[in-house]
Amino acid sequence: MHEPGSPAPCCMPPGGGPAEPVRVPPPAARSGSADPEGMVLLSGGEFLMGAEDSEGFPADGEGPVRTVRLDPFRIDACAVTNKQFAAFVADTGHVTDAERLGWSYVFAGFLPGSLRRGAPRPEAAPWWCGVAGAVWNRPEGPGSTVDDRGDHPVVHVSWNDAAAYAAWAGKRLPTEAEWEYAARGGLEQKRFPWGDELDPGGEYRCNIWRGTFPGTARPLHNPTGPASGTAKVIRGGSHMCHRSYCNRYRVAARSANTVDSSTGHTGFRCLQSV
Repeated sequence: MHEPGSPAPCCMPPGGGPAEPVRVPPPAARSGSADPEGMVLLSGGEFLMGAEDSEGFPADGEGPVRTVRLDPFRIDACAVTNKQFAAFVADTGHVTDAERLGWSYVFAGFLPGSLRRGAPRPEAAPWWCGVAGAVWNRPEGPGSTVDDRGDHPVVHVSWNDAAAYAAWAGKRLPTEAEWEYAARGGLEQKRFPWGDELDPGGEYRCNIWRGTFPGTARPLHNPTGPASGTAKVIRGGSHMCHRSYCNRYRVAARSANTVDSSTGHTGFRCLQSV
């Protein structure tokens, strides 16, 4: 696991430290029941799982496409809400991993300046801020609340927390195959649940970032880089650069090294504010 300011994957940085695994209670100890209300019954059967899409990320391991057969199952029509999770916490006294650790990641754009300034950020994903006190019922940290978001999906929950909730409700978490089968909605090898076009007929079908990721509508003003880290960025090329190797004579290219490193092809220039 990573500390709040250490490098982490871009879309979803890992948490901040080890936590005791939640022990899912046996069936006899469950307080909830497998109520089918709010669930969709799917017949199961064979489908083609995976993708070999050129827009994907090879490291994600989406391929190869393979035939999978599933038994019938029910799946929640919507994500678990704050109201539902609150009932679970009230009934069990469950303490989430974020509460045990004392912090969680929050998107910087959701934070007031007082919490955003100085917040530790992963070097590889600086749009995430490690916020002390950010938990499921205070999703943007101290001062925030879910009182008016009872029907919103609960967030700041780990796999441990989700598994514990599912067991309490007399359910379980879906497998990857079950989730993909449900998400595909009966369509074969389409990119989205409704087809291959993101916005068919100009209609938005999903709530995703529509700007230039990871930028915002407002330009950054005198950005100084991440607040933490052990390496320093190196910009510019040298007489040793070649397209087949480093290609760092491009103006956008960047590399890094430790603060005590020196070589025979690295110089520097100075700057003065005016």
